[in-house]
Amino acid sequence: MPEIANALSIDVEDYFQVSALAPHIPRSEWERMPCRVERNVDKILALLDESGARATFFILGWIAERYPSVVTRIAAAGHEVASHGYAHRRVSHQGRAEFYEDIVGAKRLLEDIAGVEVRGYRAPSFSIDEANIWAFDCIVHAGYRYSSSIYPIRHDHYGMPHAPRFAFEPMDGLTEIPATTARILGANVPAAGGGYFRLLPYAASRALIRRVNAIDRQAAVFYFHPWELDPGQPRIPGTTLKTRFRHYLNLHLMEERLRQLLRDFIWHRVDEVFLDDKPSAPVDVRQAAAKPRAPIPSQAARA
Repeated sequence: MPEIANALSIDVEDYFQVSALAPHIPRSEWERMPCRVERNVDKILALLDESGARATFFILGWIAERYPSVVTRIAAAGHEVASHGYAHRRVSHQGRAEFYEDIVGAKRLLEDIAGVEVRGYRAPSFSIDEANIWAFDCIVHAGYRYSSSIYPIRHDHYGMPHAPRFAFEPMDGLTEIPATTARILGANVPAAGGGYFRLLPYAASRALIRRVNAIDRQAAVFYFHPWELDPGQPRIPGTTLKTRFRHYLNLHLMEERLRQLLRDFIWHRVDEVFLDDKPSAPVDVRQAAAKPRAPIPSQAARA
């Protein structure tokens, strides 16, 4: 069977903007924090160039506004410029009007800087769930073609475990591309990277992605952050043991693990892997568990 091309994505935000550190670093302090995103994005671009991989960069508007050359370098290298919203606020912490304003503003800003259409959006912390399905209506009306904002797992900060595991259409004109999970013993196991990629041995992550490719015949969606390649980033005082464990664990191993990941799989942009595929009818996300539907085969899987 042909090898499947998976979708590689990077959430472009800096270390002081992550949700886990929000209780310790108020937004009013962001301007005073030493920003390290430029050097870390350049490191990622070099790794991608070295391997010949292409990726989608979900860029925070706050970053793009202050470091526009980051956006232009990403676009010039042939990678997809996509939106992570402007202010890195969870959907669950916003009303409809505020959320819509955030994602429209981020899209326009990125398009003005990059000179390309921005078609993809990812909610901070995968924060679309059963309580804010209205967000999809905002996303499609803001002009996005796809979202990658659901993680079908149980987690203390996010997750929608009964959502479809693979790409589906929550409403006409919009494709949702969930972060990847492997189905093992009746449960969804995280297989999309993030902190789990640093926590688990590399062999475990590789096996989970291979399982999705071989058994489900689906492309995986993998993600990470620039700050995860930066073991020298400032340590934030006063954080809990749990937060320190999640944020700083194995940062020193991340670069070599990524090199191995890029060698072991074929990686393309999210839009290249998924956008040519559409489901036959919209899926009611709330009813997904009761009325499961067949996943959309990715373009690579159908080849």
